[in-house]
Amino acid sequence: MITKQKGTYDVYGIDAKKRKYVCDVIDAICEKYNYTYMETPVFEASELFHRSVGESSDIVRKETYDFKDRGERSITLRPEGTAGIVRSFIENKMYGNMTEPVKVYYIEPMFRYERPQSGRSRQFTQFGFEFIGSDDAISDAEVISLAYNTYKLLGIDVKVQLNTLGDKESRDNYREALIKYFEPNIDKLCEDCKERLHKNPLRILDCKIDSESDILKNAPKTIDYLNVDSKNRFLKLQEYLDLMDISYEINTNLVRGLDYYNHTVFEIVGNIPEFGSQNVLGGGGRYNGLIEMLDGPSMPAVGFAMGLDRTILAMEKLGVNFNIKDNIDVYIMYGNEEEKETATYLLQDLRLNGFIAETDYMNRQFKNQFKSADRFNSKYLIILKNDDLKDFKVTVKDNTTKEEELVNINDLVDYLDMKL
Repeated sequence: MITKQKGTYDVYGIDAKKRKYVCDVIDAICEKYNYTYMETPVFEASELFHRSVGESSDIVRKETYDFKDRGERSITLRPEGTAGIVRSFIENKMYGNMTEPVKVYYIEPMFRYERPQSGRSRQFTQFGFEFIGSDDAISDAEVISLAYNTYKLLGIDVKVQLNTLGDKESRDNYREALIKYFEPNIDKLCEDCKERLHKNPLRILDCKIDSESDILKNAPKTIDYLNVDSKNRFLKLQEYLDLMDISYEINTNLVRGLDYYNHTVFEIVGNIPEFGSQNVLGGGGRYNGLIEMLDGPSMPAVGFAMGLDRTILAMEKLGVNFNIKDNIDVYIMYGNEEEKETATYLLQDLRLNGFIAETDYMNRQFKNQFKSADRFNSKYLIILKNDDLKDFKVTVKDNTTKEEELVNINDLVDYLDMKL
């Protein structure tokens, strides 16, 4: 028997309904924020991710699915969403004659060669959004607001952890301070940290191996190396978040190691006891340098991403009601071929008029059709009988009260619309 690959999963039954519910909530809130849905290819030129995410990052060095296609081109399965969105933004010249920022979101599968565990798979679905074209702190506040309110609407109580890397001058000053601090202690850290020291010392702060080390905990803080403009910008962002009544706390240990990040970085943190210390549900930040790095124009941008699977797992752990519809409106029952033909017509008519309708496809007796209707938790039954059909009527039964009523076929849609 052929089985699914390690680190992947099939989505069906109640799990599929939960996923559909979460995606519907995301679609609805993104519509209110005026973000447009966008899709990019599931595989791209390897260079896109190697340049954007970085050759020295764990994602590129250890986790990407890289291969050669039949044309000997180097291809990578998408490990994250931002790079593809930016590539499309540049390639399709979305920046031409921009009078308003470009605001898009995606819900797409990603691929990383990770060690499979609860909430972490090799194929996973990620929701994210990008706000391109504004460098004002109000755009940072909007992105944080959208992320924060998405979780709140899904029933997860969260808070925002917030920090800033400052502008290029501030970040460069901070980088030099980190190198100076880590150099005397570098032999006490892992091999990856040693490699990162002079390439990108900010990535040392993201190290999973040494995360509990006092060396990392006592490292210099970004906020101490901000110039005046960067400090004022960070204060303005906090003012906007206060006006939006968004709960946040400053976390000076929070960084983004990638070179194109600057100013705002943030994470959305839940309170799920089963997750232990790993309560980060999603994260984002400002990446003003990425579009230019990928050969586009100099263009400010900010974004956010979260794992759909981890979000659903958090909802399950918290006992959140998914508000899943587990019933149908109408089940049509018949006893012979003539009645079956009428059922076929009515089924089509009711569905096209917006009702969730089902019937029997196995030519079963009425007794088994009643059982089938109960399995579907049908609100109403339409029972077809030849004698009633001669008068263009059908029996409609309320499956809760068990009350029955003869209804003219021509009035059936209006009758059910009134009842339902």
